[in-house]
Amino acid sequence: MKILLINAGSSSLKYQLLDMKTEKLIVKGNCEKIGLKDPIITLKCNGKETKFDGAKNHEDAIQKVLNILTSPENSVIKSLDEIDAVGHRVLHGGEIYTDSVLITPKVMKELEKLVPLGPLHMPANIAGIKACQAVMDVPQVAVFDTAFHATMPEKAYMYPIKYEDAKKFKIRKYGFHGSSHKFITQEMAKILGKSISKLNLIIAHLGNGSSITCVENGKSVETTMGLTPLQGLMMGTRSGDVDPTVVQYLCEKKNLTVDKAISYLNKQCGLLGISGYTSDQRELIAKANEGDERCQLAVEMLAHSIKKNIASYLPLLPRIDAIVFTGGIGENRADTREMVMTGFEHLGIVIDKKKNTNFKRGEVNLISSSKSNVQIYVVPTDEELLMARDTKKIVSALSSKKSLKKSK
Repeated sequence: MKILLINAGSSSLKYQLLDMKTEKLIVKGNCEKIGLKDPIITLKCNGKETKFDGAKNHEDAIQKVLNILTSPENSVIKSLDEIDAVGHRVLHGGEIYTDSVLITPKVMKELEKLVPLGPLHMPANIAGIKACQAVMDVPQVAVFDTAFHATMPEKAYMYPIKYEDAKKFKIRKYGFHGSSHKFITQEMAKILGKSISKLNLIIAHLGNGSSITCVENGKSVETTMGLTPLQGLMMGTRSGDVDPTVVQYLCEKKNLTVDKAISYLNKQCGLLGISGYTSDQRELIAKANEGDERCQLAVEMLAHSIKKNIASYLPLLPRIDAIVFTGGIGENRADTREMVMTGFEHLGIVIDKKKNTNFKRGEVNLISSSKSNVQIYVVPTDEELLMARDTKKIVSALSSKKSLKKSK
C-alpha cells in the first residue's frame, strides 16, 4: 500500500509518499509560495532535490505534484493507481474528533464549523483536502493535531472562566502536536518494553513550535498548548504564556486591533522578538557565545520556559518512566537539553553530559546518568509515519468491510 501524505498551509503544501509494506519514504517535497510571486515545487528523491515551476492555488499544487510523481522523467510511480490513499494533517478536531477519521461529506461540513478554532490553519487544511478530492478518487483520512489530547480530564482542559461561557463557546485547552506525542508514546513502549497502557512519560517536543505533554498510562493528561498553539512555552516566533491583559495593553500602546495583537504574539515574539535577530536556536547560541546579550537572554528564557513546565508535570504522575526530548531542538541541541535538565539533580533526575553530546543523531539515545532515578531519552519523532499508519489502519478496515459485504 502506497500512501500520499499532505500537510497544507496557507501558502505551502508539504507532501510525502510512503510505501507502507516497509514503512519506507519514497519521496517528499514542498510546494512553496502558492499563489504568490515566484512559487516553486521541490521533489526530494534518493538524496537528490529537483525544482519545478510552482502553483497558483492548492488544487493546482496537488495536480502538479501528481504529474511530477507520475512523470517518466522522475520515475517515482507509473500511475496514480499506485496511490491507495491520502492522509491529511488537520490542525483542529475540536471536541468532535478524538481520533483520525475517514473523510466524508459529513466530516467536511464539521471541519468547516471548526475554522473559528483554527483560523490560521484550518482553511488551508480544508483547501488541501478539497484539492485532492478534485483530482483523486481514493479514500482520504484526516489526522488531527488535537486528537491525542482528547483524553485530558476536565480539571486539566477547562479554563477558569465562567463555566457557562466555556461550555457554550467550547473555550478549553485542546493541545497540539498530537501526532508527534502519540508517535513518541508508541516508540517509548517499544524501547522500554512496556505496555502503552502502563506507560508514564513527560514528552518535550521542541522546535520552532514547542509543546510538552504529560502522558499517564499511555494517555495525554496535560499539555502546554491550549485553545490555540499560542499558549505554553516560549517558541520561535510565538510568545507562549503571557498575562492576558498584555493584549489589551498592546492594543492601546501600539494602536492595534485584537486580531493584529494576536498576530503580533504569534509571528513577532518568542526567540525572534527577544533577540531581535532570529528564531533559529543554532544562530542564537552562536551569537550568544559571541557576547550578544539579547541572544543570550533569549536562549536562557527558552530553557527556563521548558524547565519550569517539565517541573510542573512531575507531581502529576505516580511514577515517571522517562523524560523524552524530540523535535528539531529537542533532538539536535545538546546545549539546550543540558540547560533544561540542569537543576533537577536534587530530585534525583540527572543528565549525563557526555552521553548528551556524544551520540549519533537520528537514533534513539539514553542520555541520563546511571545514578538518575528517571531515564532521559532523545527520540526522533516521525509525525508523517504516524499519519501514514493511521491512514493505513482506517483504509484497511474500510477494505475489510467492503470485502465482507461482497462475501455475503
